Amino acid sequence: MRKLFVAADVYMILGLISGLYYRELTKANDFTGDTQLSVVHTHILALGMLFFLIALALEKLFTLSEGKLFTAFFWVYNAGLALTVGLMIVRGTMTVLGHEAGPALDGLSGLGHITITLGLIFFFINLGKRVEAEVKEKDKAAAA
Repeated sequence: MRKLFVAADVYMILGLISGLYYRELTKANDFTGDTQLSVVHTHILALGMLFFLIALALEKLFTLSEGKLFTAFFWVYNAGLALTVGLMIVRGTMTVLGHEAGPALDGLSGLGHITITLGLIFFFINLGKRVEAEVKEKDKAAAA
């Protein structure tokens, strides 16, 4: 449970810092165009903080951490999110500074999204098994 809370807390801090970074970098460079930095803040808050707060509530209900895939979900999802938002920050910063991003950056960004997807697959398989275990436990208790 603590691991999920700490993850949500860290993503809240990172989300707020990324919003500050976007505002200050664009202001310092008199940049008024479109950049991926403008959506990093919301990506981190939604896919990081809010997701892990929801996972925390589900942990309380279904003890997700007892599932076999919990650890795999946790680390794979976090790695994918870190890679995705990290590359969004790199791409956005390059745009603000007037540099072109190459195709390698696009490929790595795709890898980040694939990794998040794999983490979500682990999450939902684990959640499904924990819900099923909870239902069986309640049925068993009702029959006794």
